[in-house]
Amino acid sequence: MNYIKHLTGFFEKVVLDKALNPTHVSLYMALFQFWNCNRFKNPISINRDEVMRISKISSKATYHKCLKNLHSLGYINYEPSYNPFKGSHVILFNFSEDLKPAPKSERKLKNEPLIEPVSEQALNKSCTSDETSTEQAVVPSINYINNTNSSNEKNVANLNEQAKNFEEINNSTLKNKTEEEKEKKFREKKKEFFVTSSVVEKPTIEEVKTYFQANNFPELEAQKFFNYFSSVGWLVGGKIPMIDWQASAQNWIINSVNFNHNTDTTPTNRPKHLNTITDKNYAEPL
Repeated sequence: MNYIKHLTGFFEKVVLDKALNPTHVSLYMALFQFWNCNRFKNPISINRDEVMRISKISSKATYHKCLKNLHSLGYINYEPSYNPFKGSHVILFNFSEDLKPAPKSERKLKNEPLIEPVSEQALNKSCTSDETSTEQAVVPSINYINNTNSSNEKNVANLNEQAKNFEEINNSTLKNKTEEEKEKKFREKKKEFFVTSSVVEKPTIEEVKTYFQANNFPELEAQKFFNYFSSVGWLVGGKIPMIDWQASAQNWIINSVNFNHNTDTTPTNRPKHLNTITDKNYAEPL
């Protein structure tokens, strides 16, 4: 591929195409540099930040807009990857074959030399002058191309490795989520089985009264016990189903005895003159 003829054909198309602006040309030249470093093999993998740095485009919106315009106008074929760890692919077309042959009137005669002699002034400015000129032709050297190719290969390898790591992390997170969901469902089923299996037949009021009378406890407490646990659905603490109502009744009897004992006791150290009576004369001094 003759890149001189290619660039000549490209600029001929640029002259005729009114839809292009300098930003499009700058972006295409940056892509051409990548294509040149890739030895004109299609497709090429591009890095957005690197292309923006070479083309001097500072806006991501402008970059994507110009890239899509070049694709729609037929200058390139843009294949976005939509993956932050993989570069997008771009295919560049060869415009060297689109050059039209020059007319016969503009061709040079056979006797005329193909290479024009270089003037002495030009030689002094470009080659023989001892002074360093400020303008230099940027020509990529072989070492630069080799280094660029090696760096591109390293970048591609790193991107592939990062993509693999990203996939492994996603797979591990999905696996952990599925395991957590399975464990949660298992706990719910276990809890449901425990609740359904632990429910016993509810006692009647007559059974509760008989049990309380057998333990020498008044019938009123049996009625209280039955009414309380009937109101809460025979749940202990409002959450756990009651398994053995006789054991709960024993706890009720014990707690009721302690409660009555505590309520019957009155403080012994209380002064007697502080106890009020119904016919107390408040005119008397304390």
